[in-house]
Amino acid sequence: METSNHNSSIMDMFEKGKVLKICAPMVRYSKLAFRSLVRKYNCDICFTPMIVADDFMRSVKARDSEFTTNASDRPLIVQFAAHDAQTLADSACVVAPFSDGVDLNCGCPQRWATSAGYGACLINKPELVKDMVTHVRNQVDNPNYTASIKIRIHKDLRQTVDLCQKAESAGVSWITVHGRTAEERHQTVHYDAIKLIKDSVSIPVIANGDIKYLRDVESIHQLTGVDGVMAARGLLANPAMFSGYEDAPLECIWDWVDMAIEQGTSFTCFHQHLIYMLERKLPLKMTLQWTVVALFLYVEMGILVILCLPFISARRWQSIFQLRIWTCVSRFWNKVFLTMIIILIVLFLDAVREVRKYSAKDLGSDAKLQPNMFDHLHMKLFRAQRNLYISGFAVFLWLVMKRMVTLINQLASASGSTAALQLQADNANQAAKKYTEDNELLKKTLMEGKGDKATAEGMELLRKEVEKMKEELKTSEDAVKKSQSEADVMKKQTDGLAREYDRLLREHQELQNLQDGETKKDD
Repeated sequence: METSNHNSSIMDMFEKGKVLKICAPMVRYSKLAFRSLVRKYNCDICFTPMIVADDFMRSVKARDSEFTTNASDRPLIVQFAAHDAQTLADSACVVAPFSDGVDLNCGCPQRWATSAGYGACLINKPELVKDMVTHVRNQVDNPNYTASIKIRIHKDLRQTVDLCQKAESAGVSWITVHGRTAEERHQTVHYDAIKLIKDSVSIPVIANGDIKYLRDVESIHQLTGVDGVMAARGLLANPAMFSGYEDAPLECIWDWVDMAIEQGTSFTCFHQHLIYMLERKLPLKMTLQWTVVALFLYVEMGILVILCLPFISARRWQSIFQLRIWTCVSRFWNKVFLTMIIILIVLFLDAVREVRKYSAKDLGSDAKLQPNMFDHLHMKLFRAQRNLYISGFAVFLWLVMKRMVTLINQLASASGSTAALQLQADNANQAAKKYTEDNELLKKTLMEGKGDKATAEGMELLRKEVEKMKEELKTSEDAVKKSQSEADVMKKQTDGLAREYDRLLREHQELQNLQDGETKKDD
């Protein structure tokens, strides 16, 4: 910490008609490096992150780590979380030589803070707030040193007005009002409540909540009549917000990096701001072709996952592949496959070229003239490597998917052939089993006796079978002879009927001729 002779009062900044622009106290983020950055872009007053007064007074290590500043870090307000008037006054006395005022946090809604008696629970203890402001006023030996409070509103605004009026009577310098209740997080800010508080007190009032652009400053001033606005997330997103930039300018990004390194700020304290601003000015977003390739890669992965599902058999997939729609597509499949291979390989080679380009880049003497070029080249290299991985995996999975479909079809065909062969084998096994049973029966019959007796019995059995077959053959011959004789009789009858038919036909012809002759005589 460095002392600074700063005799003028911060209250002189509250000129009539002027709206002060203030950086809010943000845990871990509104430290020295970030405060130095936003001051370059028209921020009038900066707050430190909230510091727990008890820990601050108890530990030298806590004081050194929680509160750092320098001569140019002014005007500066140190915010404390406290529930004891004397502890707050002691903390104010410690930081008074290095700052322009202290602020009592009466708005933090986090459970740990309210359960410990800090933050938003203090808005329900107006007498304690009044006492803490009085102690700071009485014990800090600097008439220009300010004591302010930052509050949230009650559901019953009369309680909030009463709190503000009691704080005013205790000598509070100004009041910052976050226009939400302790239970609200991202709901709409109640600017009407802020206006009511402004109209109820004669001291300056600062509005806080949803300040994201410079245009919000003037609109909220016109709406509520406040003397200043305090931004938190708006400055996190764009530290140059108070200068009217819609997005963080490129110089703001590099200033932030330089200041963070110069102040020795840890990576966790500034990486969110840096990444956000880099994405705005040096976007990591993919161009159209790489977006398409990435989507194509995810589609390939999805198809491969579906093809690997264990409960869908290869023959079922083959039946799906044989649908009419795939038959129509199959005519163009080879052309589509080769076209995609060519496109992906071209993109892959382009990515390789970019990686080699930025990997082998030698800054040389330009590094001194443009110290930020190193980070810029690393950003380019990261993007080229990302594109290389995307295109490489897309080519690989495209080939894998083609091969996998071919293997599924081959597996389905082999499965069908195996099923047919299995059926034939089963039929052959059944026939062999039947012949084996007949053979065993014959052997059993022949082997029931022993020696010549067994042979005689076997021969006798065969003789009986032969006689039986002879009898069946004789019966069949008799049936054939009988059928043949019946056929001869039927043939003779047929011949007789034919002769009789011829005779009747001749007689009919003769009678017809006689009839025709008599008819002519009559004429």
